Amino acid sequence: MASRREDIETGLLRVLLLDEYHLLWGDSIGYVWGRTDQEISIPISNERDKQTYYGAVDYLDQNLLLKTYDTANSKNTIDYLSYLLKESPNQQLLIFWDGASYHRSKEIQNFLASINQGLPLEQWKIYCVRFAPNCPSQNPIEDVWLQAKTWVRRFCALIPTFSHLKSMFEWFIKNTTFDFPSLQMYGAFSKIKY
Repeated sequence: MASRREDIETGLLRVLLLDEYHLLWGDSIGYVWGRTDQEISIPISNERDKQTYYGAVDYLDQNLLLKTYDTANSKNTIDYLSYLLKESPNQQLLIFWDGASYHRSKEIQNFLASINQGLPLEQWKIYCVRFAPNCPSQNPIEDVWLQAKTWVRRFCALIPTFSHLKSMFEWFIKNTTFDFPSLQMYGAFSKIKY
């Protein structure tokens, strides 16, 4: 990124740290209070309400671009990458993400090839870099997901439905400024104003 510092600071290159998050109804209501001298029986159903979120933190301005999907797969990843392109007019995208199978699929490779249309590397519309395998600490968006999940769990007793849970999660994401030390782990950049 240091070699492209001027492009990042002038807005020609947008650096995005991307990941998916699966919000599960059972995860938020997984706590119970009771007497320590009595066994507590909790009926469990195998049915789970689930919402998949695709999110990307803009490395320069630390905004989060969030979009909902029914699951994480190649089709939805392509849709999300297309959304990022629309949200980034006249910018090249440098995407950092993990090695999920749908990030490496033939469909994604074909999509990237069509977007980059045989351009030289320095002119690609989207360039993707994978984090090391099994190393979520490399991706600062993991801190965003953790903070949002922790915040929602504080209110689990007051959340009557999964629809309310999703609304609270999305509200928190959209109304919180995230400023973690990990957001500067790849270097400090600032916007150049002319």
